[in-house]
Amino acid sequence: MTSFRGGSSSGAAKPRQHDRDARGGRGPRAGRPAHDPARMAAYQALLAVHRDDAYANLVLPGLLREAGLFGRDAAFATELTYGTLRARGTLDMIIASAADRDISRIDPPARDALRLGAYQVLHTRVPSHAAVASTVDLVHSVAPGAAGFANAVMRRIAERDLDAWLAQVAPSAQDDPVGHLAVTENHPEWIVRAFREALGGDLAETAQLLGADNDRPEVHLCARPGRADAVELADAVGGQPGAFSPYAVYLGGGSPGELVEIKTGRAHVQDEGSQLVASALIDAPLEGQDERWLDLCAGPGGKAGLLAALAAQRGAHLTAVEVTEHRANMVANAVRGLPATVVCTDGRSVGADRDLPEGGFDRVLVDAPCTGLGSLRRRPESRWRRQPSDLPPLTKLQRELITAALRAVRPGGLVAYVTCSPHLVETQVSVTEAVRRSGMDVEFVDARQSLPAGMPGLGDGPTVQLWPHRHGTDAMFLALLRRKA
Repeated sequence: MTSFRGGSSSGAAKPRQHDRDARGGRGPRAGRPAHDPARMAAYQALLAVHRDDAYANLVLPGLLREAGLFGRDAAFATELTYGTLRARGTLDMIIASAADRDISRIDPPARDALRLGAYQVLHTRVPSHAAVASTVDLVHSVAPGAAGFANAVMRRIAERDLDAWLAQVAPSAQDDPVGHLAVTENHPEWIVRAFREALGGDLAETAQLLGADNDRPEVHLCARPGRADAVELADAVGGQPGAFSPYAVYLGGGSPGELVEIKTGRAHVQDEGSQLVASALIDAPLEGQDERWLDLCAGPGGKAGLLAALAAQRGAHLTAVEVTEHRANMVANAVRGLPATVVCTDGRSVGADRDLPEGGFDRVLVDAPCTGLGSLRRRPESRWRRQPSDLPPLTKLQRELITAALRAVRPGGLVAYVTCSPHLVETQVSVTEAVRRSGMDVEFVDARQSLPAGMPGLGDGPTVQLWPHRHGTDAMFLALLRRKA
């Protein structure tokens, strides 16, 4: 059943050079026209990201369809878009040095075109002369008055390789190891510091994490329990069963949205880490009744879809809460045909909302809004978009949602607090502070025991932090809480 009611509305190794050229092995011709569709699609995606705060994974597919790009051309446009977004900060430093002016003084249309050009010269096998010529043509099309300037800047960039440029623009690894990593691994320095702190100060492992963030992630599918088996799904789509989640399938390539298994609801796209933290809540031992489950922040519906499928197998019912109507509709689509009710309201309204009674649920998931620093490999623009100033309002909301979940769960029931961020302020600090301020009798449950046996690198407990470089997943955090009274 699905119902809606209105409610309040209260992303020290050098960067990887990709072993491809402009057309998957065919070098582009010098002086390609400005309307080269692959480069233009990538440029338009960058423009939407920087001008409209769009996300590349949402805007690029439409641009590729509009341009009629498929196969190698689509792959080239995709590589240009995501690669340029990943490396933007370092590319900006190199462009500024070559232009002898601050990057902010370059007009946005020319700036994005230069970023695309610099990425081709420094990170791909596109011949330098072709990258320079195609960039100048692009600038002539989008910012005609800057074509001469772009030609001069691109020629200067092409005079050196990536290592030489990094030696010029990056701080010394000995004098400023964090700053050096930030430049060479294409991350803002504040994020590098946060990751290093979350990894216990281990600089070498921090470099491994940053490198994993720069690698192209595999697409993960989730086989819907009761509708599909992971091994059968892997055979059907030409993928491989996941390493840890019993529902995960790794998809080697292609467009997952075109798969019949996705269209028919037998599977959905979901990172294996998200599958693991959601199923951990359900696999954790629970005494007493186990019939009423709650997803307090359900949009866009990936975890709700998995929970609802598990609920169907175990005789439970899921209440999925989402504050925005658009995302609530997405949740409704994700749980269609499953024992779930979607409620469009603020998850913090436990006790004040008839659908969210205090002490009314056996298991509660809080997949809280966060900075998304754990999914930078999938949303590379987020690393440059997020700022430290985002943390205070988010952590306040996280604590309020945890408190609401503790009110919603019955004595003896379980709450899973989940974020897609490894930042300690959003993980350990948020959950510890929320429990302390709640005034309730709450204990931490060892979350490691609810994850697959033998899964490596889970730390000392009781909370769990997953990592791209250790587990091949997004950097998901999980804390399991039991309300004792």
